[in-house]
Amino acid sequence: MHELSIATAIIERADELARADGTGAVSKVTVRVGELAGVVPDALDFAFEVARDGTALAGARLVVEQIPAQAWCGPCAEEFPVGMPPFFWCPRCDQPSSDLRSGRELEIAGIEPVPV
Repeated sequence: MHELSIATAIIERADELARADGTGAVSKVTVRVGELAGVVPDALDFAFEVARDGTALAGARLVVEQIPAQAWCGPCAEEFPVGMPPFFWCPRCDQPSSDLRSGRELEIAGIEPVPV
C-alpha cells in the first residue's frame, strides 16, 4: 500500500509549510489527486489517519480533490476525458492524442491552521 508513504510525505511537507508560516497545528490539508496518479483516495484517507498520529497534524482532516484525466486533440482542438482505463482517442475526430492535460496530479493544494 504505497498510499501510506504518500500520506507520510504529505504530513511531513504540510508540517514544514505550517512551521514556515508560523503555525503550530494544522486542521485541514487539501490535496489534488489525478485520476491517473495511481492513488486510491479512500486508501490515502485511511493512511493519512494512521500516519498523522503524534504529529502536528494529529487532528487534521484530509480533503482529496479528484482531478479527471483530460487529453487534448490538436487536429480538432478538442479537450476530452480519458477515463479509466485510459483511452487516448479523440471522440470527435477519431485520432490518437499524446497530449495529456490533466490527471497525473498529486500535490498539496492548501493547508489550514487550527483556528485560534
